[in-house]
Amino acid sequence: MKRLMYVLLFVLLAGTVYAQQAKYVFYFIGDGMGVNQVNGTEMYLAEQEGRIGVKPLLFTTFPVAGMATTFSATNSVTDSSAAGTALATGAKTYNGAIGMDDDKNVLQTVAEKAKKAGKKVGVTTSVSVDHATPAAFYAHQPNRNMYYEIALDLPKAGFDFYAGGGFLKPTTTADKQEAPSIFPIIEEAGYTIARGLDEYKAKAGDAKKMVLIQKEGAEPSCLPYAIDRQEGDLTLAEITESAISFLTKGNKKGFFLMVEGGKIDWACHGNDPATAFEEVIDMDNAIKVAYEFYKKHPKETLIVVTADHETGGIGLGTSKYELHLKSLMNQKQSQDLLSRSITDLRKMRKVINWEEIKDFLGEKMGFWKELPVTWEQEKMLRDAYEESFVNKHVVFEESLYAKTEPLAVAAKKVMSQIAMVGWTSGNHTAGYVPVFAVGAGSKLFMGKMDNTEIPKRIAKAAGYK
Repeated sequence: MKRLMYVLLFVLLAGTVYAQQAKYVFYFIGDGMGVNQVNGTEMYLAEQEGRIGVKPLLFTTFPVAGMATTFSATNSVTDSSAAGTALATGAKTYNGAIGMDDDKNVLQTVAEKAKKAGKKVGVTTSVSVDHATPAAFYAHQPNRNMYYEIALDLPKAGFDFYAGGGFLKPTTTADKQEAPSIFPIIEEAGYTIARGLDEYKAKAGDAKKMVLIQKEGAEPSCLPYAIDRQEGDLTLAEITESAISFLTKGNKKGFFLMVEGGKIDWACHGNDPATAFEEVIDMDNAIKVAYEFYKKHPKETLIVVTADHETGGIGLGTSKYELHLKSLMNQKQSQDLLSRSITDLRKMRKVINWEEIKDFLGEKMGFWKELPVTWEQEKMLRDAYEESFVNKHVVFEESLYAKTEPLAVAAKKVMSQIAMVGWTSGNHTAGYVPVFAVGAGSKLFMGKMDNTEIPKRIAKAAGYK
């Protein structure tokens, strides 16, 4: 009788362990999303409602919260490829490496472990499919700029679903040689390529493996910023929804899905707070899609949300004990689109007077109309106008992902000053990044950890070997 009781207890415990294992894993990575990007977004949302405090994003309400260090093997400040590799493989490497260690040996990724365990696997992003973070999950190359070679690794990995803006170098090798287009190579490996959501819906039913990118003619490097989005633009939430539907089709073994909100980083490289906060909100909207799935499978689903590093050294408050984040609501478009509008304005007319520029900036940024501008701030804007429009001396500011008109540079600085948001850098910093989790195995992500621990803990929660 006692032996029978022990057997029953063992079966019960084994069943409990199995029930707690994550059959479905969502791994969200906000590129460049440090602690203050998250906190700033929540305070920005609260100020929109006319109050001081925070309006929580969905993912910050998850029951488990922690923080992670992000240094690479070669520097305290990481780049996205080394950080992506750490988040994908659990190993530190040099800045620039994709899925390889310091000695350029191939590292196994958590996505590859999931595939080996019989799960369906998806790798998705709001930037290009061959960009550093998504690449770190499926590719193994010594340099992140080897976009063509990274794309060739995509079918080799054999994952089930990829999605993003497009591909950066579909016909050009790293040594700038013309090469066969990667699209037929990917198709010959058994993938269906869908350009846009409508095409995806038409093709998904018969497809065995899928690559979803934007419509023909769209910018392949990324989806549009959320603040610039037009009707019909592909969104990260739609990509997440499409990935779930595809990975669950005829699948009883579960899945692993990585989703990157890649343009938080881009906006912070440009020190553009309104655009950055809207990108955090946009990733939260994608997380909401995953959370709806979690609510249907709460005992079998794990959602982990983190970042690869912080970008911009964003500070919430400058000089005075004040923040005026509500002022950011008056910004109608990203700094990138504002810059293009200014270029178009110059091309259209030979002579544009200062009052016309004031009206233009009033419409686009709310200056003078909705937001008071100090004498010093107006001088900054007028000096940029005089230099670039009157003297015809146009020197673009270059950040990692943008070249910006001098007047747009002045406008973003004025907007940050009005909102009282500070920036220490146009690049990455070594700040902590947040970690949030909910679901099966989520308690593994509590407290302080290094970024290399995150994929190891995901593998443990999901039972990957």
